[in-house]
Amino acid sequence: MVSGFEGDFVLLEFEKEVTDGWFEKYGSVPLPPYIKRKDNPQDSERYQTVYAKQTGSAASPTAGLHFTNGLLDALKARGIASAFVTLHVGLGTFLPVRCENVEDHVMHEESFLITGESASVIEEAMARKRKIVAVGTTSLRALESAFCGGRLKPGRQSTSIFIYPGYKFKAVDALFTNFHTPLSTLLMLVCAFAGRELILESYAEAVREEYRFFSYGDAMLIF
Repeated sequence: MVSGFEGDFVLLEFEKEVTDGWFEKYGSVPLPPYIKRKDNPQDSERYQTVYAKQTGSAASPTAGLHFTNGLLDALKARGIASAFVTLHVGLGTFLPVRCENVEDHVMHEESFLITGESASVIEEAMARKRKIVAVGTTSLRALESAFCGGRLKPGRQSTSIFIYPGYKFKAVDALFTNFHTPLSTLLMLVCAFAGRELILESYAEAVREEYRFFSYGDAMLIF
């Protein structure tokens, strides 16, 4: 039944518990709105990270699509530690900013989980002055939201943090991310991270070199 409305979205409340099996039987892969087709069986594999485990995200954290098991093994062999967080990406990630004043834009709330083990790995890296590289803007938002008082809070949490130029980053030193849509909150986030002029120059270069944009596209590493 309808339980309310949130911007352009209708909120539904199920009378019975919705299981993973129900999603497998009746659900569809929630492709981004700019992919003008229905999902197909290949999307179940392609639009998913190799390390995904939990059901519940309305979109794939697409920066992670670039990582294969072989690549993760190669990073580990070079002494690069990995820490995984559970991200329940919301449909709000696709909403453009329509407000004339950017501060009036309301972000949809998204939930995430940072285990105690992952928090310990990240905090140890921080203590050793190693760079914290977020894979994807949603991972970055989760880490920035959970970092408080010099510590990374573990557990299930939620965030509606809106990061745009002027934001001071606390937890993340580098960002691996795809090329995002114009007027999006994600583009504003990377501008906050790397500077607007550098990002615009990078996107212009990507257009000249015919890089692929958006979810199934290429990525950049920003230090």
